[in-house]
Amino acid sequence: MVSLAGLRYQTNDLGLFGTPDLQGAAVLAQLQDEQAVVVSRFATLKTERKAAADAAATLIAEIKTRSEEVARQRKDAEKLIDDIRAKLDQLVPVAPGRLSGGGWAPELPSGSDNITPRTRLMKDQISKNFDLKFAVGCYRAENDGGEHPLGRACDFMMSSGGTMPISSMKALGDSIAAWAIKNGPKLGVKYVIWQQRIYNLGSPGWRAMSNRGGITANHYDHVHISMY
Repeated sequence: MVSLAGLRYQTNDLGLFGTPDLQGAAVLAQLQDEQAVVVSRFATLKTERKAAADAAATLIAEIKTRSEEVARQRKDAEKLIDDIRAKLDQLVPVAPGRLSGGGWAPELPSGSDNITPRTRLMKDQISKNFDLKFAVGCYRAENDGGEHPLGRACDFMMSSGGTMPISSMKALGDSIAAWAIKNGPKLGVKYVIWQQRIYNLGSPGWRAMSNRGGITANHYDHVHISMY
């Protein structure tokens, strides 16, 4: 902005400020008004910028506080869920036929489903604790050397069969397998097969199985649970 002294120097020969000149006075007043407007706008912008910065800082602080609160609530919810699961596990009954030495008395299949009482209890408990989406198959007549013909095994399908389960069903299968292993000593679980792995409760730990040639044969679409 050109100063008033500068204007006087530059316009001295024109007599803008030397003698009363209404036109010069009007120009000077206009320049002063424009300068005042610019200064006012600058001050307003400065104030608005500070207000915006303060608002942004306040918002950031609120977001941080809310994020911390959400994280705390999530931890509380997870702890509550764990407590509920622990209490539900405590409610899992001990299956019939448990011997004082830790073994299990032999059982014969019975009922219209042709499975043993321990197998039926295990099936009912899993159905009670999990939202099963697909079929549960237990007894089948084919003698394949497993426990199905003896009424001592169930397959909990995680897909319609022959197809890989979606991620949510894979997670459900993981949860069912883990639950069966955890509660196996009370229910009489012998072993669990899932995703081409086997967990023998008499020798804890997951072990890889050989490739049997298909999704179903390799237990990718169902959790297999065998009972004593």
